[in-house]
Amino acid sequence: MVTFDSEWAGLKQQAAAGADMRLASAAPTDGSGGGGGGKGDLKSDKAVWDRASKDLAGLSTTVKGGASALETGQKGAAAAGVESATAQAELYQSWKTYLEKLSGKCTSLQGPLEKAGQGQYENDAAIESGFRQVDAQYKDTPATGGSDGGR
Repeated sequence: MVTFDSEWAGLKQQAAAGADMRLASAAPTDGSGGGGGGKGDLKSDKAVWDRASKDLAGLSTTVKGGASALETGQKGAAAAGVESATAQAELYQSWKTYLEKLSGKCTSLQGPLEKAGQGQYENDAAIESGFRQVDAQYKDTPATGGSDGGR
């Protein structure tokens, strides 16, 4: 078993040697066969970010439905003087709080995901536009030797 100190020392040594951190899905650049077999480039798609945001909305709705079902099931469970009913009420309150916070977190993440997708899209579009402007301004010269003269 490797100790934390020895693992940390190894990581520091790799960093000092210039080993790069890479995405698991990125193709290897050093011929080592490492990486997850990706093409080596990272792509972002606005539709994927939007889908993630919509999926979170669905998850939030599902969680709220579960919390509602939990509340319905809780009604009538409070028998006075029964210790298990008291414990069950505490457990219910704990789950209710957890589900409310989970639903709120899902809802709160929707906006940032949409903004991230929009930001990626706008950034990609701006970069592409910049390169197109350079291409338009600096056209390649025609091949040497002139035209073939219709030959």
